[in-house]
This record gives sequence, structure tokens and C-alpha cells, in this order.
Amino acid sequence: MININLLSVSNLPKLNKLRKLELSDNRISGGLEVLAERTPNLTHLNLSGNKIKDINTLEPLKKLPNLHSLDLFNCEVTMLINYRESVFTLLPQLTYLDGFDADDQEAPDSDPEADGDGLEDEYENGEGEDEEDDDDEEDDLDEEVIEDEEDEDDDLEGEEEEDGVDDEVRLSEEDEEEDGEDDEEEEADDGEKRKRNLEDEGEEDPEDEEDDEDD
Repeated sequence: MININLLSVSNLPKLNKLRKLELSDNRISGGLEVLAERTPNLTHLNLSGNKIKDINTLEPLKKLPNLHSLDLFNCEVTMLINYRESVFTLLPQLTYLDGFDADDQEAPDSDPEADGDGLEDEYENGEGEDEEDDDDEEDDLDEEVIEDEEDEDDDLEGEEEEDGVDDEVRLSEEDEEEDGEDDEEEEADDGEKRKRNLEDEGEEDPEDEEDDEDD
């Protein structure tokens, strides 16, 4: 809820699981006890650019045991003498104030827990599982397609074999027909030869006939 002219957080709903709350660049000057009541598990709170003027305004945050990062940039309270030491003393659970710890060591760029990286990891893991399921389904489909193609190949081979058998049968029948025709032609030739022989035998030599008459 950044830069929306908030004057207080009194209307904030109860958010037991909320970890990080951005309230920067508003006009909040107090009433932080609401945060302790309605966001009990808060770990990061950004109040930069608000109207917080003194340390006592921050006292209700003592009731947030998990709060370890507080930002108060551009608030008047940061101009107080011993500001940092006072805040760390008031809120011993704090690790970082305005991006630095008590030893002036800078905080990491992001906190995985507060930024919801854990949720993103869960989402990514869930997404990964879905992708694996999709891959498994695709593999199953591919296997089915391969099996169908193999079946089609087998059918085609079977048809080709049947066609080959049919061709062989047709060739055999044609050969038999040709053999039958050849046999008929041979029989016809033999008949003609026998006929000619008979005719030749039936004719007599004229000289032989004359000799017979003389006798």
C-alpha cells in the first residue's frame, strides 16, 4: 500500500499469514498497535516516507516477535540523536534497520521468505510436476502413434504378401492356360500328320497298277 495517502492502518484486516507489509510514502504518524493485533507474523515492515517523529511511536512494534527488518527512511525520527541505537534497544528482535544491522552490515538484497520465493518455488515445483505429467502423456501418445504406424506397416506387408500370392496364382493359371494351348496345338499337328499318312498310304503307285493289270 505505497503512496495512497494513508493516515492510519486502523482499517487493516486481520492477516495472520502476512510477512511483508509495504506502507511507504503515506501520512501515517501513529496507531501501529493495529499491526501487532492484525499482522502478528510480520517479518518486514516498510514505513519510509511517513510522519513518524519519535521513538515512542514505534513501541507497539515490540509485540511483533518475528519482525526483523524495519525501514524508516525519510521519516523525521531518523534525525534524532542516537536514532539507530535507540531503535535497536527498543526492538531487540530487529536484525536490520533501514537496510543495515547493528554493526552497519548491509542486508541482503532480498529475503526469500518475505519475498514469497518459497511460494514461487512451490509453484515452480507444481508446474514442473505438471510438465512431467504432460511429457508422460505426450510419450504415451507417441507410443500409441508408433504402435498404430507399426500396425499399419504390418497390414501393408500383409496386403503385399497377399498381392504376391495372388500374382503367383495368376501366373500359374496363365502358365497352365498356355500349356493347355500348346498341348492342343500339338494334338492338332499330330492329327494332321496322321491324316496325311493315311492319305499317303491310300494312294497307289500307277506303275504298280499297270503291272498288276498286265499280270
